[in-house]
Amino acid sequence: MLREADLRVTRPRTAVLSAVHAHPHAGTDSILEAVRERLPKVSHQAVYDVLRALTGAGLLRRIQPMGSVALYEARVGDNHHHVVCRSCGVIADVDCAVGAAPCLNASDGHGFAIDEAEVIYWGTCPACSTSDPEQRTDPERTPGDRQP
Repeated sequence: MLREADLRVTRPRTAVLSAVHAHPHAGTDSILEAVRERLPKVSHQAVYDVLRALTGAGLLRRIQPMGSVALYEARVGDNHHHVVCRSCGVIADVDCAVGAAPCLNASDGHGFAIDEAEVIYWGTCPACSTSDPEQRTDPERTPGDRQP
């Protein structure tokens, strides 16, 4: 994948790619923790730099739902969307609702050549819907802290 994107293959790049594939919708801190299992001495800055390079090359996608840190995923190029639990922050992928990319046709594109639409659905996940309301709300939790 790295060579196809004209990127040099390095241990930090392969470790970050593996971490994001294993932990979709993870934030930088979670990715750093996973990378350090393979490369204990990798710096925070190195992980940031790799995430930026991989996102720029189209190998990763960066999303940032409202109230969240930047999150990364390896599912790219298909214009999928996301659903986020308002209570626990879990995020799941949602395939494009209708038609080809972009899924939504803007009523007025203002002259832009639109090539992507980003939709975030918000709601309550099944686990939070059935749990005790007093215990499920965590104001410190941000999207990406928990996986479905």
